[in-house]
Amino acid sequence: MNPEPPVPSDASGAVTPEALRKQYESGATVDELVAASGLSYGTVLNRLHEAGTEMRTSWQTRRMRQDPQARQRLAAHLRTLYEEHGATLTELAAAGAGTRRVARRLLIEAGGAVRTTQQTLRMRAAARAAERQKLALSLRARYEAGATVPELAQDCNYSVATVYRLLHQAGTRMRPQHSHGSARDMRRRP
Repeated sequence: MNPEPPVPSDASGAVTPEALRKQYESGATVDELVAASGLSYGTVLNRLHEAGTEMRTSWQTRRMRQDPQARQRLAAHLRTLYEEHGATLTELAAAGAGTRRVARRLLIEAGGAVRTTQQTLRMRAAARAAERQKLALSLRARYEAGATVPELAQDCNYSVATVYRLLHQAGTRMRPQHSHGSARDMRRRP
């Protein structure tokens, strides 16, 4: 038979996991939370984990305290990367947030809205299409200035077929192809 679980005292029951998480994310350390709440170190850790808190290392806490506005600046920077450059949460984690969960939290703190995977894929596809159109127009301008398709292909590191396709997409009027004779005639030339 299991013993009855201990009834929490008023002090430990009033300190909710969410309240501890909020204080921790504002820069408090676990030791400071223990001192302020009267709870044991293990109980504070358990409640932080229960609330889904992303734990910091000691150097992250020191950096955060040296510059109290660092979190807001990081959040604003991550929001810019996310909204203007189409970065994913994984890319934001690599850019300084540490994990996807922290990146998401910082993004929301900065007033950003999290996209769905489908929205991100559509956004990136549109960006690729715009970049491809820009390239096609650039190739068209160079072709109309006298460059040949093989020269363009070599400069862009694309196949000749891809360059033809891009020129076609840009609405390029192609120059007539020249007949250079058969392959057998080409071998006889010096």
